[in-house]
Amino acid sequence: MLPLLLGMLGAPSATPVAHGDELSDARARQAQLKDKIAAQKAQVSRLALLQISLSAEIDATKTQLDGINADLVAVRKKINGMQARINIVKADYADLVSQVAAMDAELARVTSEEAVKRAELTERRKKLAERVRSAYDSERTSPLETFLSGGTFTDMLAEMSYYIDVGEQDKALAEQVRNGEEALQVLHQTVADTRDTTNALRQETAQRKRELDRNLKSLRDARAELKKLEARTAATLRQQRATYALISRNKAAARRALAKAAAAQRQLSSKIAEIVRRQAAQGNIPSRYNGTLQWPMVGIVSQPFGCTGFSWEPPYGSCAHFHQGIDIVAPAGTKVRASGKGVVAYIGWNYADGPDPAWIVIIAHSTGLQTWYAHMQPTFPGGIHQGSPVKAGQVIGYEGSTGHSTGAHLHWAVRLNGTFVNPRLFL
Repeated sequence: MLPLLLGMLGAPSATPVAHGDELSDARARQAQLKDKIAAQKAQVSRLALLQISLSAEIDATKTQLDGINADLVAVRKKINGMQARINIVKADYADLVSQVAAMDAELARVTSEEAVKRAELTERRKKLAERVRSAYDSERTSPLETFLSGGTFTDMLAEMSYYIDVGEQDKALAEQVRNGEEALQVLHQTVADTRDTTNALRQETAQRKRELDRNLKSLRDARAELKKLEARTAATLRQQRATYALISRNKAAARRALAKAAAAQRQLSSKIAEIVRRQAAQGNIPSRYNGTLQWPMVGIVSQPFGCTGFSWEPPYGSCAHFHQGIDIVAPAGTKVRASGKGVVAYIGWNYADGPDPAWIVIIAHSTGLQTWYAHMQPTFPGGIHQGSPVKAGQVIGYEGSTGHSTGAHLHWAVRLNGTFVNPRLFL
């Protein structure tokens, strides 16, 4: 019997030992939270950069509308583009709000889970302590003593099985307690991290909302300013068209006037080219211009450079009517300033226009670059004359309505190597 008993006592247990599944789950959840936090931080950073860029672009647009002769078509295109970006910001903000709600729910869930795990661990500790204390108090009467005391072999086997099971169960319970303690620590840290992340995300979301509200207001202001400028420009164009309609009822006469104007411009251009050659030969005009040009006057751009629907403009290239400069409208008498440093190549009446000439100033900035200022009042500010050097920003005249004009405005043109080009390219 002794070998049998010894063999049974030394036999390996078939009862499985508890593993750290709870601990693995807790660590996996903690890793998922870290990944989620990293993704949220990246999203918030992207949204912040987008809002910074958007704010800068809105500010630049408002500055353009407030102080510079705006290209209203380009500004409207920019505003529409910014509206699309605002919609992206709104969607990202809504996503952050939903994430805050999800994090609140996650915090409630893991907090509840922590409480449950803490209660389970307390119960396990209590149970293990009771079993250890019971085993110590009874000193565990050996199976051999049970057999020798008169028990049957069957009783001895049942008692032996009990002791083996109890030992393995104690071991498994102790392992569960150890893993439970570690899992609880990880879960507690997850709760703390979730709470911190939720609070930080809520604060960041509130900041993004404040920035979004500012951007929306700024964009609304820019859109309102654009609308006012467009209305003023439309009113100016209506006035110009009405005035032109009065003088162009005779279509044949209008065609003759266009042809005459084109011929007059060619004649004046030839004359200016000769003046520039003489001035350059005397060393008064450089061969190249260094720098950029500036607006000669602040106002409303009533007609941009390029193809136009205004029938009084002459044809050019593939355009039936082509405007070779930029028309700027401001209160009559507004100062007109030189767009850059140069020499006055011509100042006076453009008699090539016929009996109703325009007062024009032409500045040569180099042998190949000129700026033209037409329809001004007939004055010589500061005594300037042909050949006078001028500085950028120097007053060279005042807005008027001389020549074939439909109202007070400045026709500003840039001529490069004999061809009129878009002045905006030089600003």
